[in-house]
Amino acid sequence: MAGRIIMPLMENPVQFVQWLRSVAPYIHAFRGKTFVVAFPGELVKAGALPVLAQDLSLLHALGIRIVVVHGSRPQVEEQLALRNVEARFHNGVRITDTAALECAKEAAGELRLDIEAAFSQGLPNTPMAHAEIRIISGNFVTARPIGIIDGVDLELTGVTRKIAYETIQPILNAGGLVLLSPLGFSPTGEVFNLTMEDVAVAASIALRADKIIFITETPMMTDMTGAEIHELSGHQARAIIDSGCLPPDSAFYLRHAMQACTGGVPRAHVVPFSTDGSALLELFTHDGVGTMISSQNLESLRDASIDDVGGILKLIEPLEADGTLVKRGRELIEREIDYFSVIEHDGVIFGCAALYPFPEEQMAEMACLTVNPEVQAQGDGERLLKHMENRARAAGVKKLFVLTTRTAHWFIKRGFVPATVDALPKDRQHMYNWQRKSMVLVKTL
Repeated sequence: MAGRIIMPLMENPVQFVQWLRSVAPYIHAFRGKTFVVAFPGELVKAGALPVLAQDLSLLHALGIRIVVVHGSRPQVEEQLALRNVEARFHNGVRITDTAALECAKEAAGELRLDIEAAFSQGLPNTPMAHAEIRIISGNFVTARPIGIIDGVDLELTGVTRKIAYETIQPILNAGGLVLLSPLGFSPTGEVFNLTMEDVAVAASIALRADKIIFITETPMMTDMTGAEIHELSGHQARAIIDSGCLPPDSAFYLRHAMQACTGGVPRAHVVPFSTDGSALLELFTHDGVGTMISSQNLESLRDASIDDVGGILKLIEPLEADGTLVKRGRELIEREIDYFSVIEHDGVIFGCAALYPFPEEQMAEMACLTVNPEVQAQGDGERLLKHMENRARAAGVKKLFVLTTRTAHWFIKRGFVPATVDALPKDRQHMYNWQRKSMVLVKTL
């Protein structure tokens, strides 16, 4: 059985196949992209590093370029306690004297070795079997001191000044992973203690990363009503922070996510590590398990283009198979693509509908209204209907009609009324399929 991967028999092979097909668009979209993945020292302390390394190795195997940034706060605290050194802070920022810097260096060194060891796993029957990942670290971060704030000298606490992107890019191009620690170096040879969040944001901007992902110790973000926050635009993120509803640690992550987006990173994610496989769930499921921040609107309802034919076909094929929709071939959809509108979310088609006008009767047929089952409860069908109604009005249509065999109740609730075949335009009457015996529903606009 050489060359064949042996997997245990799944309880539901059909479900597995459906799932694998559902993640294919994400795999295509992410291949060759650069992700900066940052996690705090709390994740290592919680024993979650081996699992995260496995998940990141999977992303690497899918052709994603990975830069890893680690934090070290609890490890620095442990080193301070061992040396009986008092931890000092100003407005939540650590004051790093010489003794504290030695603790930060000790913690970073140990974590670096632990991370390298985690990515060196290769045991059979594990996700990292045959992975042979090379993770490379070095003096890639140039830093400067923060200086004096409110009259308080933060000493050897610094901020990132420059990321050696010209050195990092060839490593990523060669298939390696890059590891950045929360330490930076000055041109004069000084070492500064940095925050993981600052290094990650600077790296994502310098490398023009496609995503920055914070795997955090904080819980899922919620708004003032307690509802989970899955997506935010930059303006919405600012409003959430200003509302004061977030705990300080969550607000800290959100501010840095916003900073990355402002700097040109298209997507930022804040994902709790308490959920097993949270990074994979965030990236390969529609809703994810964390909060995504974007500098632009993620969802668009727009006229379809020829590039959308494949997405439309994938969306409608299950409904054609069970007889809900009339079967359409690729060539037909390509010819009629100008009649279609689609809902696109983050590059994936989640809904579509077509509008066929009959100008002489000032009527139009709405057909092929379809929404992905995963998001049917989110109102996308309603939005598509309103969009098509507006499109019809703009074309001078007075009456909109649909032919349906299974969804009559949905349309009737939205203002359509039953009618006979005689109510259809003459040309459409000639094309009516008497074998399907579809219900005719009409709505006056």
